[in-house]
Amino acid sequence: MKKPRIVQAAADRFRRALRGVRRVWKHPRLKWPKRVTAALAGSLALAVLAAAVSLRLLYAGDLEPGTQTRGRDAVWLGHAWVDGRNGERELAALARRVRDSGIRDLYVHAGPLEHNGSLPAARYPKATWLLKAVHRELPSVRVQAWLGDVLATEGPTGLRLEDRGNRARVVRSARQVLDAGFDGVHFDLEPLHSGDRAYLALLDALHTLTRARRVPLSVAAHQIDPLPGLHSAADFLTGHPKWWSQKYFGQVARRVDQIAVMSYDTTMPLESLYGGYVAQQTELALEITPPTTDLLMGLPGYHTNNIGRHAWAETVTAAVRGTRLGLGRQDRHRERFGVALYVDFAATEEDWRAYRKDWGAPGKG
Repeated sequence: MKKPRIVQAAADRFRRALRGVRRVWKHPRLKWPKRVTAALAGSLALAVLAAAVSLRLLYAGDLEPGTQTRGRDAVWLGHAWVDGRNGERELAALARRVRDSGIRDLYVHAGPLEHNGSLPAARYPKATWLLKAVHRELPSVRVQAWLGDVLATEGPTGLRLEDRGNRARVVRSARQVLDAGFDGVHFDLEPLHSGDRAYLALLDALHTLTRARRVPLSVAAHQIDPLPGLHSAADFLTGHPKWWSQKYFGQVARRVDQIAVMSYDTTMPLESLYGGYVAQQTELALEITPPTTDLLMGLPGYHTNNIGRHAWAETVTAAVRGTRLGLGRQDRHRERFGVALYVDFAATEEDWRAYRKDWGAPGKG
């Protein structure tokens, strides 16, 4: 479905304003600070206004029938499930929340990886108990090992994927958790810059392993450029690209069985703007994700407030509505689609109710 003309016009104005900002920023003859300040302020004000109008309009409209759970949802679970802090009582509560919902996958934090890609087995001493207990209480649910690390892309320390030895150790770590009985492996490596070829090489190696084991390879993905090339502009201005190009998102999606968009930490100040942003992200991801890959949109089940996130704006309710709007406009019949709630230890009863009420349960809509 094409975007409304007014939304497209607002997006075009936003692109022109952003180009103006970059031209002003790079202009060699501008004198600081008055001319630069005035030009930047005008261009940025126009850009912000155009973006707000566009996102607010994307959050408007009716929800299409059938834009609810397909039984392919997921939830990220904290490290307490594999280090002994959680036991049978916590498992019973989790089972009540997950049972009869659309959740099929649990991403259980079993890392972090060492900066050389290895994974000490001592980091998940209670994994065997968890796997047996979940398979007993929730036999249709898969338990994936969630592995991650900070990458050395924006600082002096971290995991360097360009090192072949490190990548080989990451693959060995994946094999290690699969040998321990996990039903799949889910990677979250950040900050991961758009176009990183070493990451694609790692995914190729990991997928060779997971295909042979007949288990899913899953990844957490950065958001897609809301405007073409925005990651490059962000890199130029801040050194932190944040977004991926849509093309790179597609390259990643083609190498995995499941990709979950981290559609939170957006800086949006209003619930309607955040929901419109999620709707746009959903459409962009659907356009490029192959039909053979599960696409999941992240739901913000945590309540931190900081410069990059406002909890009053980023709600599960807004994320679900935005997801449904984007799905309805782009590909409402797509089966390999779902949502993923982040994160179990911070999600409130209200978050879980919003997920069940607004996204539904299998066979209910």
